[in-house]
Amino acid sequence: MSADRTTSDSDNVQSAHPQLEPKRKATSVVWNYFGFTRDDVDQRVILCKLCRSTVSAPSSNTTNLYNHLKFNHRVQYEECLSVKKKAPSDARTATQTPITKSLFNATPYPAGSQKQIEITEAIAHFIAKDMVPINTVYSAGFKKLINTLDKRYVIPSRNYFSQVALPSLYSKCRESIESDLQKIEFYSTTTDLWSSRTMEPYMSLTVHYIDDEFQLKTRCLQTSYFPQDHTGDAIAQGLKEMLGAWDLKEEQQVCVTTDNAANIVNAIAINKWSRLQCFGHRLHLAIEHSLKDGRIDRALNVCKKVVGCFSYSWRRRRELSEAQKELKLPQHKLKTECPTRWGSKQAMIARVLEQQSAISFVLSADRKARHLVPTWQDVEVLEAVNNSLSPLAEFTDALSGEQYVSVSYVKPVLHLFNNKILAEKEGETELSKCIKKKILDYLNNKYDDPLTQELLDMASAIDPRFKLKYVNENRVEAVKTRLRAEMASISTTVKPQPSVTVREEADDQNAPALKKTKKTLGSFFKVDEDQRPASPSLNLQDMAITAELQSYFLSAAVDSEEDPLVWWKEHAKQFPALSKLAQKYLCIPATSSPSERVFSTGGNIVNCLRASLKPESVDRLVFLAKNL
Repeated sequence: MSADRTTSDSDNVQSAHPQLEPKRKATSVVWNYFGFTRDDVDQRVILCKLCRSTVSAPSSNTTNLYNHLKFNHRVQYEECLSVKKKAPSDARTATQTPITKSLFNATPYPAGSQKQIEITEAIAHFIAKDMVPINTVYSAGFKKLINTLDKRYVIPSRNYFSQVALPSLYSKCRESIESDLQKIEFYSTTTDLWSSRTMEPYMSLTVHYIDDEFQLKTRCLQTSYFPQDHTGDAIAQGLKEMLGAWDLKEEQQVCVTTDNAANIVNAIAINKWSRLQCFGHRLHLAIEHSLKDGRIDRALNVCKKVVGCFSYSWRRRRELSEAQKELKLPQHKLKTECPTRWGSKQAMIARVLEQQSAISFVLSADRKARHLVPTWQDVEVLEAVNNSLSPLAEFTDALSGEQYVSVSYVKPVLHLFNNKILAEKEGETELSKCIKKKILDYLNNKYDDPLTQELLDMASAIDPRFKLKYVNENRVEAVKTRLRAEMASISTTVKPQPSVTVREEADDQNAPALKKTKKTLGSFFKVDEDQRPASPSLNLQDMAITAELQSYFLSAAVDSEEDPLVWWKEHAKQFPALSKLAQKYLCIPATSSPSERVFSTGGNIVNCLRASLKPESVDRLVFLAKNL
């Protein structure tokens, strides 16, 4: 064959023969021009696709293949070279992992290596913070994740995490919190009792304080197993032991915020601690008291039955969705009530009123459920209840926060209830007025306690947003007097006393006696300092306290949206004594929600898959989940 054979001739020859099979696992571009017959299963006889000539290539060497193209098919040879120049490296060589890297990936981390320790601690943190079961380390998905992230890491056993990693993490976290608690001067607490899924009783304790940087801190100290009878004496002793376990002094505790359970109230009284009633529980009881009416009971029962009718029937829920589209109503689902949360009751009523037309449309077409359609009297009652309670819905959540000051809001909120939110308005129904009046009477009666009023007055007065604005006029002077007394008691102004060292005393004894001088006539008329009559004016400390207090009350007003702790941090040097009182009173939580949240965390940990956890493990896991 001549070297100048044309491509068209080659194509004619190729078309006259059956198609050849490509080389298996070929990586060189030259194999695009060579192949094998279908009968050649072992692919031993190499044929040129252009001229069907047999080419010898021992061990699949491509040199003879290139030479065949070079001397017989020049055009294809040039094309092959151009493609080869664009990809000069062999594909297998380009993707091949270096031997050193392969050996490195195959070698696990030593047990005591820094990387092994860091990853193990991160996994322990993940287990504790996200409240996942410890046997997650055995799951196939988790193993694949770790292997993908780092092939050299070897996951320790479940026992290692439960007996070594998590206890070590607990010890480090506890030491850090203990170190912080040693630096504080004042703190407040919340406590509550709870039973787990396995009916094991626990008692929680959370601590709240403001540090030197005026940051409000919340720490869950304990979720202790409490198998004793829940009497006031037993709870009182248990709380004392909890404080002692953390070296917290009782005299530094400003207040304990609890619900209104009789045994807890009795325990706080036995310990002679100051107590603040939880605003959330108190508001819930006030609303439940205001809804004790025959008309309201009937309307609420109808409302619950309507919600239940749709909750347990997928067909009615589908029909409700279709009715919402047809009537152009929001695509909202009905809400159910939680007996211990008054807000859920109001939300249920509001949703039923919103979907009233769609509900009536669906139930009217169902002969078995037609009697559940609310009457106009029921609708009027539900509207009265909703109009009375809906303005209160946001206050419970706002006062339940842990990351901001809440106690100083209690008096302003009560003032707002009395003068605006729950005040009678024109056009209201008699039922709405009755509900509002019952709520106000209940709250005003329960917060009329003198000790509670003193505590709330101090908290409100020390908040630069409110100062004396919401303090009763008859109590303003009493509040100022108490502020002065507490400022004086925590004042750090100490007169320096001259100190005499041992060396100076020895020098005085060894010093030669000075020559005695005669007294002058005028010296007999000098008055000793001890015999000087007391000055009617205030001493320097009292003057400083009075000036500081007056300056604070005359300072510019602070916007109600501002953070009072930021203000105190900026003005701590200007008001040194008052800033200490701010740290003392503004750390008090207005509700016992922190303890409620601890038990929610405990419920997430002691679930149906982890019901056999021991009490000490529950305490440790709840502590880590809340404090990490």
